[in-house]
Amino acid sequence: MMAAVYALFGAAFTVAVCVAAGRLLIGRLRLSFDGWENWLFSFLLGGVLVSSLTFLLCTLNLARKGVFLVAGLLILTAAFRYARILPARVDKWDRFWVGVLILGGSAYFVLYFFNALAPEISPDGSTYHLGLVARYLREHGFHRITTNMYANLSQGLEMLFLFAFAFGRHSAAALVHFAYLVALAGGIVLYARRLGVFAAGVCAALFVFAAPVVGIDGTSAYVDVAAACVVFGVFYLLEIWDRERAGGLLIAIGLMAGFAYAVKYTAALALPYAVGLVAYRSRWKNALIVCLCAAAVMLPWMVKNVVWVENPFSPFLNSVFPNPYIQAGFEKEYASDLRNDAAVKSRLDLPREVTVDGRISGFVGPLFLLAPIGLLALAWPAGRRLWLAAAVFGATYFLNIAARFLIPALPLFALAMALVFTRWKAVAVALVAAHLVLSWPTAARLYCWQYAWRLTGIPLRAALRIEPEDTFLDANLGNYRMARLIERTVPAAATVFAWSQVAEAYTRRNIIVSYQAASNQILADVLRTGIEPAFAPDWMLEFRIPSTAVRRIRVVQTARSRWDKWSISELRVFRGDAELPRTPAWRLHASPNPWEVQLAFDNTPVTRWRSWREIEGGEFVQVDFGRTESIDRVLMECARDQNKIKLKLEGADESGQWKTLAEAPQESVREPIRNLRRMATEELRLRGVEYMVVYRYDFGMEDFRSHPDYWGITPVGVQGDDRLYRIEKAQ
Repeated sequence: MMAAVYALFGAAFTVAVCVAAGRLLIGRLRLSFDGWENWLFSFLLGGVLVSSLTFLLCTLNLARKGVFLVAGLLILTAAFRYARILPARVDKWDRFWVGVLILGGSAYFVLYFFNALAPEISPDGSTYHLGLVARYLREHGFHRITTNMYANLSQGLEMLFLFAFAFGRHSAAALVHFAYLVALAGGIVLYARRLGVFAAGVCAALFVFAAPVVGIDGTSAYVDVAAACVVFGVFYLLEIWDRERAGGLLIAIGLMAGFAYAVKYTAALALPYAVGLVAYRSRWKNALIVCLCAAAVMLPWMVKNVVWVENPFSPFLNSVFPNPYIQAGFEKEYASDLRNDAAVKSRLDLPREVTVDGRISGFVGPLFLLAPIGLLALAWPAGRRLWLAAAVFGATYFLNIAARFLIPALPLFALAMALVFTRWKAVAVALVAAHLVLSWPTAARLYCWQYAWRLTGIPLRAALRIEPEDTFLDANLGNYRMARLIERTVPAAATVFAWSQVAEAYTRRNIIVSYQAASNQILADVLRTGIEPAFAPDWMLEFRIPSTAVRRIRVVQTARSRWDKWSISELRVFRGDAELPRTPAWRLHASPNPWEVQLAFDNTPVTRWRSWREIEGGEFVQVDFGRTESIDRVLMECARDQNKIKLKLEGADESGQWKTLAEAPQESVREPIRNLRRMATEELRLRGVEYMVVYRYDFGMEDFRSHPDYWGITPVGVQGDDRLYRIEKAQ
């Protein structure tokens, strides 16, 4: 029970501090809002300030519960003493539609509140969202992380999670996100009231609030609902500014637009939308104010990435900002996976998938199949503004077709629909009622995919901790047992390699997941070399040339293929029968991926330099000997998973003029190398990895289980068909 109390306190304290900070800012800017708008924008603007303050504390390594408590109390005290909200007009509210809002929303409020209060079981919330938050709290702030690409994302909302997590752990963070869900629904109603279409606001708020994917996302430690709330707040403030032209609103708009980027990269479109509208409606100087205020929130995240991973927009745009931490080739594959899903055979299937079926990260409910009717709202100026904003905020959807990526545009679609439906009161009420019924967990399971991401009920006993947290997590979070096994078994200073994600929010150990960084991919490639025959370096490619004096040589790849990626396990240079010894004077270079070229010169058969992208022609690996050397043979030991490559050998003397030395290599296959499995695990140990998680669905699971002696691994924990192995030292 006390865990629930702490969670409630952590979330309530964080929200209260945000509201207090926002009241101080609103008073300072001398802004005037109507009634409940004061509280809405106090929370939203205060969230920007508290998030930025938490970022500063993390940068100074002051992220501690005591520091957060003192900072929060100081902000609350200052707001109590100095904050002043100017009086404003409050209109009467239509009692019928207020009744619809309360009657329709209260059951969902209870459903969502207790799910947010229950232990965190969401896939991403239990892994990187709160895993990183917990790490920041343990380490009292930011430290350089190059093995987890998610640490490079902007984490504006996670800063609020951290503030709450310090007091109430995982559930406190989810409750903060739930506060943004409530604020989003409230904001829709208040915007419509200001517009004079209160009924449409009530309908739209319930359309969004009850949408199944919104409910589960907004009650988990995710960020999509908060991103939607922030971008809608930008849209709302712009509508107010367009009528009142108060200068302080430009600052508020800029801060909110910058925070949209800080919450989620894809929400960054709020900034060009705001700048474009302000510039169109007024002077460019006003647009500049918006830009400067947004930059104050956005730049700290960019600078952090530049300093630590050499790319302000990591883990994206790596082809523009090349770096050794995330390969541009991996980014391309990753982005392709997000744009495409095996469950979607055609883009024509998307409307059904995201509204009814739910195979791609949830669904919004069958009501939204009627969204095209909202196009009729284009007949009114308000409808045209809604559709313009929806087109902008939804423009990134096809970069990731998961249903939750529709959430930022969903309020705008809902309002456009409601503007049309509320022309007929009975129709609007019937649609609201139908949506509320069809979106309720017991009804939704009758038509959606059985494994669709959605809430399934009210976990009252778990939320109140009557059911032990460990029992609930064990039953509802698939990789929780492994996380706890790692916590019990692995020494505090040890590192664990995992093919797939672990519930990092529930362990303090250092987990390296195979795909989350370039260095992690090397580890995965090393292990695959011990399993996959095609990865073994037994394909010999040899250039034989007359004895030639050269200062530099390079092997150039000239073919093109969508499927092959060039790699070299070892490159050796000979004079007669003697291999030229590699000396410190040698200068190695490769294009692409110059950072890993040493892997082709380390005398280790389980490592290899890889281009990590499909071959396009022009790739090369180069050696500068530091002086002129006479050579007559260049040998490459390669894996056979690259059938389309075509290679030539070039050389340059002291003049630097390149010329072709050989047009193609001679090919042969040598005897398989023995003990590749043991070499692979020993390489992991040399790179600081002492333990390995293998789930039942992971690559090589059967081989690890059947041949632990060949690998030099010992199972130290078993959870069903999942294994935790310790990598033993070589004898």
